[in-house]
Amino acid sequence: MRFGIVVFPGTWSDGDCFHAVKNVLGQDAEYVWHKERDIDRFDAIVLPGGFSYGDYLRCGAIARFAPVMESVAEHVAKGKLVLGICNGFQILCEAGLLPGQLMMNDHLEFRCAWVNLSVENNETRFTHLAKRHQVLRVPISHGEGNYTADAETIDELERERRIVFKYCTPKGDVTQDANPNGSMKNIAGIMNERGNVLGMMPHPERCVEPLLGGADGRVILESMFTPTRMLART
Repeated sequence: MRFGIVVFPGTWSDGDCFHAVKNVLGQDAEYVWHKERDIDRFDAIVLPGGFSYGDYLRCGAIARFAPVMESVAEHVAKGKLVLGICNGFQILCEAGLLPGQLMMNDHLEFRCAWVNLSVENNETRFTHLAKRHQVLRVPISHGEGNYTADAETIDELERERRIVFKYCTPKGDVTQDANPNGSMKNIAGIMNERGNVLGMMPHPERCVEPLLGGADGRVILESMFTPTRMLART
């Protein structure tokens, strides 16, 4: 699979994503500057973490107007994959490609730590290599990861199984104490209706090698390019 890794001014996890996809997982990867419009050559687009455009106004608010985002929307309409990580998740929400918004952490602190994620839906293009409710240990690094949406949207996400990851305890219990940012329903990652766009706050690209403390992120990234059986949302 050929991955395009978008780079905005202020992006800083692009190198981690490139290393994970290209050097560790052996896939084709290429950086895509935020002014580029031609991304037809890619099978999957990654919007990495960082502080796009300095996070002025609010996270992702300026990046959503970058020329490349028009092409990303077209890429999504064609059924191709998009993964937004941390700031990338924020950008996807600002661009209207995912519902809701990422707000300031409820404790008003920037958190950089390892968390546990429950795989709520393993019948997706991003999680089919996992078992349902499998616990993945993945790091976070954010100050605005508090996922918020109106009650109708949350109900819709739950009903359609579009909540892909929830923060949980090491044993898989979804509890308030396991929630690192106050996110509604402990939401750590969601997907769009079609199932080809995933936004998540934790960083799977930072845990693909045991040397870095864990390799659970491989489950997510490898699911993107590993052949699947017919899935309900593909």
